[in-house]
Amino acid sequence: MQLHWNIRDTLLYAVGIGSHNLRFVYEGHPDFAVFPTFPIRFGTLGAASFGTALPHSLGPLTIDAERFLEMHRPLPTAGMARICSRVVGIHPRPKGSSFVEYETLVSDSAGVPYCRLVTGQYRRGVNQLGDIEPFEGCGTTYSTKLTFPSTPPDLTCEQWIPENQALIYRLSGDFNPLHIDMDAARIGGFDQPILHGLCTFGHCASMLLGALCDGDPSRFKKIKVRFSSPVFMNSKLRVHAWHDGPGRVLFQAEVDGRLVVAHAYFEFEEAPRAAKL
Repeated sequence: MQLHWNIRDTLLYAVGIGSHNLRFVYEGHPDFAVFPTFPIRFGTLGAASFGTALPHSLGPLTIDAERFLEMHRPLPTAGMARICSRVVGIHPRPKGSSFVEYETLVSDSAGVPYCRLVTGQYRRGVNQLGDIEPFEGCGTTYSTKLTFPSTPPDLTCEQWIPENQALIYRLSGDFNPLHIDMDAARIGGFDQPILHGLCTFGHCASMLLGALCDGDPSRFKKIKVRFSSPVFMNSKLRVHAWHDGPGRVLFQAEVDGRLVVAHAYFEFEEAPRAAKL
């Protein structure tokens, strides 16, 4: 499928993830650019319908679990992209659930890639696949558990999530009432609306890009996260990161000591060292 976006979409997304960097929120900035995680919203677009791709699935009963983004080159601030998604793995989980992974390629009209995405979702109601019963799983998985150091983090950064953050982020296209309507939140098992998982994702990326890359989007390479628990408005999101080799950190995020992002990493291009005289 094809997807178009304009400068307004670019600006709305940056504001929606809490960016204060003018190069992402002001179209008149000399280095105006798309924030690197902008295409994460394209995950699963263009995939086969759930009923076709996932037999015996109940369809909308999904939980966003993991996200991965690898950038090959920046997207333009306005333009068009081709989106191609496919199911790459379906694996059993307890209580009649499955963990389904999609790979999405985002490219220009000539087929030159911008980025690659992997989306991991829990889907309730998948207990068999075709003639295989009980469901044994198939395909590959990109989901991995990371081992974190026992030492204090090398980097900690934090950002306040204001009361209207979900209201702003939903303008980028995610209109799930769970994030704005109290009744919908209660049906989902929450006392109040929760922040979009991809908004949490964007906040983490924004903080790390600022702290490790001086806000330079050209230095962004990869990011992978696992969502552990929801984030609520009027809270402080705190990211802890540990160096894991050149141009790579392991990180996790918490709110008031409660882990909300786990088994996550961020890869980036290190700044060139000044030549010695």
